[in-house]
Amino acid sequence: MASHNSVKILEVCPVTPLPSSLDSATTTSLPLTFFDIIWLRFPPVQRVFFYETSHTNTPILDSILPKLKHSLSLTLQHFLPLAGTLTWPQDSHKPIINYKEGDAVSLTVAESNANNFYHLSSNNFVEAVEYHPLVPDLAISHEQAPVLALQVTTFSNCGLCIGITAHHAVLDGKSSTMFMKSWAHLCKNALSSSLVPDLTPSFDRMVIKDPSRIEAIYLNQLLNLDGPHNRSLKVWDLKTPPDVVRGTFELTRTNLEKLRQLITSMLEEKNEQQRPVVHLSRLTLTCAYTWVCLAKAEGLRDTKLNLGISADARPRLEPPIPRNYFGNCLTFCVVVAERNDLLGENGVAVAAKAISDAIRSLDDGVLSDAENWLSLFISLMTDKMADRILGIAGSPRFELYNTDFGWGKPMKVEMISIDRTGAISVSDTRDGAGGIKVGLVLKKHEMKVFASIYAKGLEVL
Repeated sequence: MASHNSVKILEVCPVTPLPSSLDSATTTSLPLTFFDIIWLRFPPVQRVFFYETSHTNTPILDSILPKLKHSLSLTLQHFLPLAGTLTWPQDSHKPIINYKEGDAVSLTVAESNANNFYHLSSNNFVEAVEYHPLVPDLAISHEQAPVLALQVTTFSNCGLCIGITAHHAVLDGKSSTMFMKSWAHLCKNALSSSLVPDLTPSFDRMVIKDPSRIEAIYLNQLLNLDGPHNRSLKVWDLKTPPDVVRGTFELTRTNLEKLRQLITSMLEEKNEQQRPVVHLSRLTLTCAYTWVCLAKAEGLRDTKLNLGISADARPRLEPPIPRNYFGNCLTFCVVVAERNDLLGENGVAVAAKAISDAIRSLDDGVLSDAENWLSLFISLMTDKMADRILGIAGSPRFELYNTDFGWGKPMKVEMISIDRTGAISVSDTRDGAGGIKVGLVLKKHEMKVFASIYAKGLEVL
């Protein structure tokens, strides 16, 4: 399937942090921690935010673009490393982010030549490649990598979208969301240049402790990945499979409550809802239901299925670190289930219990087995593992739909990079009513089967 969406690039402009009265001793380099280093070779994370702006009477580029540029410059005052460059100097044992005066974030301004704003921002199946022109690339070489690139694309005065491409070794989902919300806050509140505490990043790397020398293990693995002493910053070149479509599904608060009741009754019937009680959070319920629907859509294949879940480690570390800590700070667990069990009549309960148990295991230590995380990821990315792991990307706790630049909530937020990684994205919903939105990318015929199973399952709740 060929893309029906192309854009015309109007300009590519560097946006520098607005000069401020910051102390001249402001840190101009930032080292990576082992939480960052694990993502060094991963492809960038890409999201696109769609906004309807049809209520404006003047052209979008005239009325909105100057405010976006100015507020971005203001925001970068608080996020200086985002305007910097990721490097791995010969005199440094690990990669660092360097920022010097004059460094900038690339902002691409584009115009869509297709009047398909409502098609792209709908919940219909859309060819995955149609979104690719809406997010910028990062020009990553072996020696250096920009941290961030942004793109604003307009659609015939009915709306616009903002695409963000972020280097995963510098930002996790919580940090990139903090940046986007900070930019939105300063754009909406034009008379202010200050941020509320929750949106003010902390760059203090001293809060990350590494008594097990996990960093040294990761660096050794990376240096020897493609030959000895290899300091390459090149990311793995994952391709979007041909003929795939993007699908968006939603579990409402009512759906989730009915799922919770169904699973609880199944567990009680099997006498498994004992202490410790299976914690059926919104995310657990969503992952369990989606996982089972995917297993049914795929039919009989592998005997074991693996689900990889990441979680914010900030509040789980001992001692906890600030929730506005900027950088990567994720912990992981892998959930394993037998396909036959997921396909059984109590499959969703089996999935929910397995997910709940795996998440609870993080309470025993968020860094248990951390020394093996990178080798696992390398195996996954270089296709050396027989057992595939289905990843979960994003979190409803990011509240992406609260990213308001002054013209209301986004019509839709999409994580574009999942079409390369094969992960499932999860987020809050636009109505803010406590539901969860699920995004995934499949072959068109597979998506139709999945959608049918997903809908039928909700009908009988």
